[in-house]
Amino acid sequence: MKTNIKNKNSIGIYMVLMAAALFSMGGLCIKMVPWSPLAINGARSLISVMVLATYLKIIKHKIVINPAVLFGAVCMTGTTSLYCAANKLTTAANAIVLQFTAPIFVILLMWALKNEKPKKVDILACVVVFSGIICFFVDGLLIGNMLGNIIAVLSGVCYAGVFMMNSFEKSDAISSVFLGHALSAVTGIGFVFRETDFGTQAITGILLLGVFQMAIAYIFMSKGLEQVSAITASLTTAIEPILNPLLVAFFWGEMISPLSLVGAVIVIVGVIGYNLITIQSQANL
Repeated sequence: MKTNIKNKNSIGIYMVLMAAALFSMGGLCIKMVPWSPLAINGARSLISVMVLATYLKIIKHKIVINPAVLFGAVCMTGTTSLYCAANKLTTAANAIVLQFTAPIFVILLMWALKNEKPKKVDILACVVVFSGIICFFVDGLLIGNMLGNIIAVLSGVCYAGVFMMNSFEKSDAISSVFLGHALSAVTGIGFVFRETDFGTQAITGILLLGVFQMAIAYIFMSKGLEQVSAITASLTTAIEPILNPLLVAFFWGEMISPLSLVGAVIVIVGVIGYNLITIQSQANL
């Protein structure tokens, strides 16, 4: 029995790891497309919906609609839309690291929605992470990225809801993903017709975003969340804020500022440290 549970957890971790690796393409691919954030999100979401519809038909999974699923769908739409906008208004590194504050917002949302009061380690983690966020806000004031940084944090709030897609009764993660991407497609596809650049680079970026960075990535994520907890999933996705800016720096030449780098280290160390402590304490129970 223990072996089966261990195998399921291992499979779940690999699924989330694959999702995080694909998510990390987002910063680079969004930079490749010279469109407005809503146009990019609408186009990639439409492609994702088509891929997801094919996947759901193959596995014969019917879409579930209930309050829990709709909550996840709204969070999904907020995550993709706001992250896309943040990438256009601030650096890819700022956008992804500030979105990576999601596990801290999971703590706060679980307190607000399910009355699960935070422990001392939870509060300490919040203090550490938000001290890192302050570095980004100071940097934003200095170089004019404040709006992008604020939007990136809001994306982190919505991303917390994505991690919680399986935390409520009658939840169905893949249904939330499908409906969330469908909503993003409906609200954003009209902006595509305002764009004029449909060159090879733009189309390639949109296809990579829709097929791999959204559809396939969230298939992996939804399957992974069936096997592991939100805490384990958030720990595993720690590779995303590391790979994302590295890809943008290597292919696009966009570097993170020294002050933002300090904030990034604080945020990533704070979240990973919190998750390690939490997992260790659960293992000792």
